[in-house]
Amino acid sequence: MRIVFMGTPEFAVASLDALIKAGCDIVGVVTAPDKPAGRGQKLSESAVKQYAVANELKVLQPEKLKNPEFLAELKALHADLQVVVAFRMLPEVVWTMPTKGTINLHASLLPQYRGAAPINWVLINGEKESGATTFFLKHDIDTGDVLFTEKITLTGHESAGDLHDRLMNKGAGLLVKTVKAVESGRYNEHPQVNLLTGEELKHAPKIFKEDCLIDWNQPALNIYNKIRGLSPIPTAYTNLHGKVLKVYASELLPDQPAVQPGDLLTDNKTYLKFAAKDGFISVKDVQLEGKKRMGIEDFLRGMKL
Repeated sequence: MRIVFMGTPEFAVASLDALIKAGCDIVGVVTAPDKPAGRGQKLSESAVKQYAVANELKVLQPEKLKNPEFLAELKALHADLQVVVAFRMLPEVVWTMPTKGTINLHASLLPQYRGAAPINWVLINGEKESGATTFFLKHDIDTGDVLFTEKITLTGHESAGDLHDRLMNKGAGLLVKTVKAVESGRYNEHPQVNLLTGEELKHAPKIFKEDCLIDWNQPALNIYNKIRGLSPIPTAYTNLHGKVLKVYASELLPDQPAVQPGDLLTDNKTYLKFAAKDGFISVKDVQLEGKKRMGIEDFLRGMKL
């Protein structure tokens, strides 16, 4: 099959690499346009573009997916199948173009956690399992018929960064399996509505800055899950002496606080802990506004509280 791959971040690179190593014919790669980044505002290429260029693959970087020039160039590739991993929403004129359709890899067990941030929300909500799903694209986002899924068990302590890497690699293998099945015609599609067994449908919307603020009136376990679910990006934060304190890692302490939620206790040497509704959160890896990220002992060494 002639395959066009669509993706942008590092998460998608693993899938593209796996497809190439499996002998798939990637006739084109569609990724985000170069964007200014850093203090110098130099143009930065997406992780997928960097990989594609290094492997001498044809690269398309449309500003708008309905641009007639882009559509003509995409059609000229004569793709049998399009594969989408961590890209933007496609217009119908794009996802209906290949003869065999367009498949997507999503980092959750659909229909649960449809949306832009499934890895984060699975951990924020304290789920016991997650996984990856491949499906055919349809009109509504993340609603197409499921092809294959693969589950993983969660420990209750991993960060979003940890889960990202696990699902990146797990999903790459699942995608190769899916592409081979589509090529051979040996697969079954399952409507997502049939996969729910009385469970509440949970969503994974885009995360904004206000979603990252820690509410110390919440139960300690909820706060602990929020911190790891937002680490390393976009990062949970609290306010400390009028400045933003980002929290990358923490420890859950079940001690019953004798102080008010949000109050902090420290020995100014080895620990800094905040009171929650029913316990303490000991912060371990932090970054104060205007400072670099550091472990708590280094942080306390330079700041007396």
